Amino acid sequence: MNSNTDKNLDDQLKEQANTDSEIKIPSTTATTNDIPEFGWSGYAERINGRFAMIGLVSVLLIEALSKISFLEWAGLITK
Repeated sequence: MNSNTDKNLDDQLKEQANTDSEIKIPSTTATTNDIPEFGWSGYAERINGRFAMIGLVSVLLIEALSKISFLEWAGLITK
């Protein structure tokens, strides 16, 4: 980009800031307005991913606090 384009962009942003008194919310957010539904939907995948993250953090905390592996703690393997 050249300096003229940068100046024009800066001028446009300044004019927009002066004319807009409302706060603009970005189009992407962490929450969703999707309707809960079953099957392969964006909502279901988002919820599934969040539960997977909670499960992984839980396993890591169990291992860190008990000083043994999760599989030993759960009784699935013995030493």
